[in-house]
Amino acid sequence: MKNLFQIKRSAVILAVLAMTLMGAGTGPGSRLATKLGNIARRKLDFTQRQRALAADPSAAAFARPGLVMTVTGAKIASDGTITATVSVTDPTGVPLDRTGATTAGAISMSLVAATIPKGQTQYVAYTTRTQTSPITKVSAIQAGADSGGTWTVVSDGVYSYKFGIKAPTGFDATATHTIGLYGSRDLSASGLGVEYASNVFTFVPAGGAVTVTRDVVRTSGCNNCHDQLSFHGGSRRGVELCILCHTPQTIDPDTGNTLDMKVMAHKIHMGSSLPSVKAGKPYQIIGFNQAVTDWSTVVYPADVRRCETCHQQNVGAAQAKNYLLKPTRIACGACHDDINFTTGANHAGGPMVDDTMCSICHIPQGELEFDASIKGAHTIATESASLTGLVVNITKIQNGTAGKAPSVNFTIKNGNGAPLPISALGSISFTMAGPTSDYGYTSFGSDVTTPGYVTESATSASCGSDGSCLYTFKHTVPAKATGTYSIGVEARRTETILAGTTTQQNVQYGAKNQVVSFSVDGSPLVPRRTIVATSNCNQCHVSLSVHGTLRNQTEYCSLCHNPSNTDSSVRPVAVVAADKAAPAQGVNFNLMVHRIHTGENMLADGRTYSIVGFGGSHNDFSDVRYPAMSATGGVGDTRNCSICHVNNSEQTLPVGKNKVVDPQGPINPIPAVSSACTGCHTSLETAGHTLQNTTVLGESCTVCHSASAPYSVGQVHAQY
Repeated sequence: MKNLFQIKRSAVILAVLAMTLMGAGTGPGSRLATKLGNIARRKLDFTQRQRALAADPSAAAFARPGLVMTVTGAKIASDGTITATVSVTDPTGVPLDRTGATTAGAISMSLVAATIPKGQTQYVAYTTRTQTSPITKVSAIQAGADSGGTWTVVSDGVYSYKFGIKAPTGFDATATHTIGLYGSRDLSASGLGVEYASNVFTFVPAGGAVTVTRDVVRTSGCNNCHDQLSFHGGSRRGVELCILCHTPQTIDPDTGNTLDMKVMAHKIHMGSSLPSVKAGKPYQIIGFNQAVTDWSTVVYPADVRRCETCHQQNVGAAQAKNYLLKPTRIACGACHDDINFTTGANHAGGPMVDDTMCSICHIPQGELEFDASIKGAHTIATESASLTGLVVNITKIQNGTAGKAPSVNFTIKNGNGAPLPISALGSISFTMAGPTSDYGYTSFGSDVTTPGYVTESATSASCGSDGSCLYTFKHTVPAKATGTYSIGVEARRTETILAGTTTQQNVQYGAKNQVVSFSVDGSPLVPRRTIVATSNCNQCHVSLSVHGTLRNQTEYCSLCHNPSNTDSSVRPVAVVAADKAAPAQGVNFNLMVHRIHTGENMLADGRTYSIVGFGGSHNDFSDVRYPAMSATGGVGDTRNCSICHVNNSEQTLPVGKNKVVDPQGPINPIPAVSSACTGCHTSLETAGHTLQNTTVLGESCTVCHSASAPYSVGQVHAQY
């Protein structure tokens, strides 16, 4: 792998080659020279993936990796003939040859044509096919790409496509029409893999502005979890394209399931929570080449009642409020699929023959939560507006020096800032750990059984009427402690809401964790390095909260989930017999989070990851289906570390940190860098690689995998 200086130097070579070819006159050599000249003059700015895949920088400079396809215009003649104009360039705007004759990589393009009929809200595709199931022998109409069309060169990188199919006789030229485009550019011969792109163009054939659209959710919302929404091998990207084919007219004849986007998306995200799945009927779709995709094991990473995780209200979607204003049997029944609207079974309103009455009962929001309104029915108890809130703030740490017991000044207030008595809390505890250079191997006394930290209940703290409190630890900072230590707080309370009504309930919820660092020896304060951010977690989880709502901030999690910690303390009371017999499981934060998100990918390596939790509970994460998608459209792609990591922390390997206890792993204890990487890369071959490159002097990972090395984390994890 050569460096970027060499890549830029190759631009000079291209410029010389361009000048040489210009002597060829006006033929193909001259046209190629013009292209090469344009390349040489432009900034050579490749994506991480393109740099990683490039076998030779000069090959990358010639190929100009990347693909931008744009439908720039479309028209439909009176006889129904559909024509679209398409521009094809690299990311810097240099035109590309569709055939791959004069620029690197042949480009495959497919087009879809669809319309929103007057009075309707969803697309109906003109480009369809009939699919017959080899299982049921039933035939069904499916929307798809056009076939039999013809391409014509308009100019460099600009093409006209005449559809093989025509719009039906009497088509409405005043209705909204959309052309969808998707395709790929094959640069495998240049060592750069395959690039994918999609685009849509909306117009009115008769002319005039487009006033009717289908704009319910945006791809940006999907990408909070999926990273890069892409399906069908990677070429179909973005929900704006998906809705052209995933229309009510499209059916899977093998299962009888509709492939209508609003139904399919709801059912997929509900997955294992679907009433039909719980009753024993899997939710499956049989696709291309009879491939069976079972969505019955999907576990949504947030609460499924959070409609606005997808139906985001701040992205500009024209129909973002449809879920509130236009409830329908088919949309709502996609999640609540145990309701029979024909018979009225499981529906409090009885039989419903159409959607006209839905919004009568299911208004956007009622006077009280947990009612039949849409927001009321989807209320999450811990986020009820009836809760008065809980805020615990550490205001000062006194006597936080080596050999002394720290005293913590803190306040307890409700969400409006009014003081709360400590008796209003069900629990409140402080956790002390250190040093911040790396937690895990500090002893806070022979009576402390928790490895690397000490947690003390603070319910006995002395408090004033203004909510100000003081708690003094029973345990001291170790006598020989140096550097910076941390103290964090966890607290929760229980409130009764809607008292005296049929929806009365007791709700237990926690305060936001706060962690405060302090120097134990007078040296400059050095807080623990920031590796991940809770806000990043919440892009998928929305409101990350575990351990009975007590723990909800990543900086607090790392105090306990440290390199020396395992689930050994609860293994003896495990409810699953096999867990009692098995070795303890390592729960260091980076090991645990990597393994949990790797999920079902571990099974290919013959590995699993289970933690015994509170009360001996069995928590197997080996079936987690990570939602981030690969360039080829598959879920479970863990290569984009920045989804969780901040400050490029994934590039800075944790050199010199504490070894990680991993009793169920092939290496125990395992050095810090090896532990972080083998959290996702779980094969024994990878473990062997780490052993081979670790000696009594330490790990040598940085030689190949540091940020500037040939096989840096950024390079080997590159995706797009």
